[in-house]
Amino acid sequence: MIPLINKKTFLLKQGLYIVATPIGNLKDITINAIETLKVSDFILCEDTRVSKKLLDRHHIKAKLISNHKFNEKKNLNKIIKLLETGKVISLISDAGTPCISDPGKIIVNECLKKKIDIFSVPGPSSVTAAVAVSGFVDKYLFYGFFPDKSKDVNKDFKKISDLDCSIVFFISAKKFYKKIPILIKYFSDRKVLICKEITKYYEEYIRLDVNELENFKSTLRGEITLVLSEKDVKKNNENLDNSDKKKIRSLLKKMTIRDIVSHINQNKDIPKKIIYNYCLELKNEK
Repeated sequence: MIPLINKKTFLLKQGLYIVATPIGNLKDITINAIETLKVSDFILCEDTRVSKKLLDRHHIKAKLISNHKFNEKKNLNKIIKLLETGKVISLISDAGTPCISDPGKIIVNECLKKKIDIFSVPGPSSVTAAVAVSGFVDKYLFYGFFPDKSKDVNKDFKKISDLDCSIVFFISAKKFYKKIPILIKYFSDRKVLICKEITKYYEEYIRLDVNELENFKSTLRGEITLVLSEKDVKKNNENLDNSDKKKIRSLLKKMTIRDIVSHINQNKDIPKKIIYNYCLELKNEK
């Protein structure tokens, strides 16, 4: 039986607690999370300055240990020793649930090896918050952050573009504008929901067709959550007719594929991906 820690009548089993914190509004935290953090001996957090604002708000005095992607391996032995001596340790991230596109997996996997108990204290999630207001199908793939290398993005997007479900991404606003062309390339037959400042004062949801991102000019800051819809079946069924194919064959002799895609798409409501793929087919025939 796992020993219980009794601190002011709140019973807690010894082990590591994965505690979800607010994704914006500091009031969005569960009573269970507050009580767990209050009786923890130590709290592992990404940025002590960010976490201190939340902890001070709820009068939580536990000792903080900085634990981010650059030092979590270095911290590992120290944290395991504390857990093995019966300490109660909570792991939090700057926002949302730890280990989900945030640090934490290294310590969790080491606890599994050492047979140290791990407990989940669920709470706010920008993923489910975004999907819930999207209006898209609730069967979804959570992808997380875009890879740094373009070849990895292309490799992954080629695979997931065929999935007929919603897809959720995290991305910084700075990188988002650079990735618009690749989103159009693979997901032109979908709609997109851009979520910024979820639960905060300047919370906003921008709804567009993916193709409309080409002329998207709104100012975005910080990290945003993107939700792509399931495939648009109607658009998928709009194939090129014979006249379109004949015109494309002719244009290939004097225009680039990119220019042909823009030209055909401008005059007829045919997804860019279909035009692009047909151009590639013709190129490969030669």
